[in-house]
Amino acid sequence: MKFGKNALIWFAIIFVAAMAFSGMKSGKEITISEMSYSDFMNKVKNKQVVNVEIRDDAVYGVSSDGGKFKTYAPYSPNMIDTLMENDVKVNAVPRNNSDGFLYNVFISWLPMLFLIGVWVFFMRQASAGNNKALSFGKSRARLIENNKKVTFADVAGADESKQELEEVIDFLKDPMKFQRLGGKIPKGVLLVGPPGTGKTLLAKAVAGEANVPFFSISGSDFVEMFVGVGASRVRDMFSQAKKNSPCILFIDEIDAVGRHRGAGLGGGNDEREQTLNQLLVEMDGFEPNENVILIAATNRPDVLDPALLRPGRFDRQVVVSNPDIKGREEILKVHARNVPLARDVDLSVIARGTPGFSGADLANLVNEAALLAARRNKRKVTAQDFDNAKDKVLMGNERKSMAMDEEEKKLTAYHEAGHAICSLHVAETDPIHKATIIPRGRALGMVQQLPEKDQYSYTRAKMLSRLIICMGGRASEELKFGYDKVTSGASADISAATNLARSMVTEWGMSDILGPVLYAENSNEVFLGRAVTQNKNMSEETARLVDSEIKRLLVEAHDKATAILKKNDKELEALAKALIEYETLTGDEIKEVIAGKTLNRTDQTPVPPEKQTKSSVPEI
Repeated sequence: MKFGKNALIWFAIIFVAAMAFSGMKSGKEITISEMSYSDFMNKVKNKQVVNVEIRDDAVYGVSSDGGKFKTYAPYSPNMIDTLMENDVKVNAVPRNNSDGFLYNVFISWLPMLFLIGVWVFFMRQASAGNNKALSFGKSRARLIENNKKVTFADVAGADESKQELEEVIDFLKDPMKFQRLGGKIPKGVLLVGPPGTGKTLLAKAVAGEANVPFFSISGSDFVEMFVGVGASRVRDMFSQAKKNSPCILFIDEIDAVGRHRGAGLGGGNDEREQTLNQLLVEMDGFEPNENVILIAATNRPDVLDPALLRPGRFDRQVVVSNPDIKGREEILKVHARNVPLARDVDLSVIARGTPGFSGADLANLVNEAALLAARRNKRKVTAQDFDNAKDKVLMGNERKSMAMDEEEKKLTAYHEAGHAICSLHVAETDPIHKATIIPRGRALGMVQQLPEKDQYSYTRAKMLSRLIICMGGRASEELKFGYDKVTSGASADISAATNLARSMVTEWGMSDILGPVLYAENSNEVFLGRAVTQNKNMSEETARLVDSEIKRLLVEAHDKATAILKKNDKELEALAKALIEYETLTGDEIKEVIAGKTLNRTDQTPVPPEKQTKSSVPEI
């Protein structure tokens, strides 16, 4: 391949040089006029030629007027005598055919040499293609070098998962400890958890703790257009792992190749199913002393084939869930190792204020805080930077350039105030963290609520309260501006409330009419980029009842929100005016406004009216 490219380059250089030399030579001869032999002899007889130079078959001469000419002379013994009789100075150049011969040979053979070079190039390309074809079924698993070893010290917030994996590490370090008692280590470990919880990091940490080779591959690397290629790669991957045992094979996103068989259109000849079959066979082919452990990760265990999860294959499932408050604090400490923190930064406070955050979310939070501090030319990251970074992660970046006019600002303020007042007067809800009418992300305003502790289940009362809060913005618009003045700003609220009510009715059995029955079934189909849930387990009559129950929940929530706002209209007016004045209020400030206290704030800089422009974003 490399030789062919170099040969083509040299052929091109030689060809250009030859053409340039030929052009120079022809250019030199253009300045000399050609003359017929008879005219030349007439000029000689008329004493009009001063001197001539005979070179091969050509005669180069200079006339009496200084002009240069050229003619081709036939073999004539009398020509020299005629020239001498007319006092013409004659200069004869000896015949030398070496330069002309080499030049003519080169010019005549250059096209052939060029074709030979092209032929060599394509032959080498074909040879390389054959090698690639032979390696098409080779494994694409990458050996991760241990130059920067990852250990359990780099993994925080997953103590239970690490404890389950300690047994795997002990086996890789000392397999005889288990084998002499007749124990067999699990051949496959499946890491299950939401995205960003550190499944890949845990697998690397296991290899780092055991100090064994770590082969990494994605589930999509097995799937090809040609049937049998994925199976070949599986065979080669296990063969490669056995040569490097003890080692760890890590397959990320195994659901790409391990989905339930029989669901595809290709039947038994489907490439994905062939690959899965080979994977099942290879896992059963493990010998107890091969010391190769397969670790896979997925966030969709429900779609995996049952044969993949049976004992003897992936018989151990390690759940890697979002961290609790203690785990979040430990994760923040890991990611803040190289970040200079100010004295007012308390990672435990940040951990309490970030429920539901995954490890990746917390890493992003620390990074955003560091970027904000650097943008403000600070030497250390402060608590304010973390607070602003959290708002950016949760609500989006502020769009201060998209200032709203007074009318739309007032409408947004009453809309968000409706949400906030309803959240303060319902049965169960999370405390308000912040309310703002500054556009963030795709929203014109937002009321952000954060739970006081980690929550793993929700009561019916809390979900009904959530429906009331979602309808509070639309109810506030209707009370303040009238039925015909409501806007499209409640579209996101209505969508969230509808999805929540549908889940209550069809999935969680919270409808007295329909009872505790599961009516929804997720078909895992995608249409226009969105997951489609098809209600396959209900008749048309039941579907009408489901729609009726969803509507009943939403209408009742809207009526209750309207009643709450009518009863607390003074609080609504006070909070809306405070939002118009300050644009952003914390949860404590909202309570002070409702209590009739005056806020003493000096950090508020109003936006000049001439810089305010009307926004066209419909979502609030």
